[in-house]
Amino acid sequence: MLRIDKPPVTLREMALERLRNAIIAGTFRPGQRLVERPLCDKLGVSRSVIREVLRYLEAEGLVETVPKQGPIVALIAWDHARQIYDIRIALETTAVADCARSAEPETKEKLRIVLGDLDRNSRKNDALTILAATNVFYETIFLSGGHEIAWDIVKRLNGRISRLRVMTLATANRTISGPANMRAIFDAILRNDPDAATAACRA
Repeated sequence: MLRIDKPPVTLREMALERLRNAIIAGTFRPGQRLVERPLCDKLGVSRSVIREVLRYLEAEGLVETVPKQGPIVALIAWDHARQIYDIRIALETTAVADCARSAEPETKEKLRIVLGDLDRNSRKNDALTILAATNVFYETIFLSGGHEIAWDIVKRLNGRISRLRVMTLATANRTISGPANMRAIFDAILRNDPDAATAACRA
């Protein structure tokens, strides 16, 4: 009766999520300086919290420290973007194939619900809620396919992956084509067809 299943969110965690989302959404632009005092005022937290948050975001690859400038929003080089997509295709194709091979009705129903959320959010063109639904979709696939360690790797890259996704969401029809591509993966999982799931993931 007294057990706390979910610990309360700390001020640092709240500040981290807000600043991470602001960077991903483009509120802070690539190369923009992240000055402690204005960030303290905007988020309503102390400098020690901001410094801790910036260190965490630097570890995620969303922030970098430049000599004589301090922390800035990290730039994403073309080569780094290519490497991120190479890692994604290597991990995701294996995960969707294994998920398709073994998916139980509960997994299929969860994916169906998530895709419904994704469709609704895509119509609103709300990038952050689209990203949240997309992350749940892939987390379900990875974990149900028995790829917990691979999902840990993806989570470490998630900040940079999400920034790239926001960039693609700004391109023509991406809020339509993105969910349609994910639905093709889902349809293959629904049929327990690992080859079709792999092909849909690569596409």
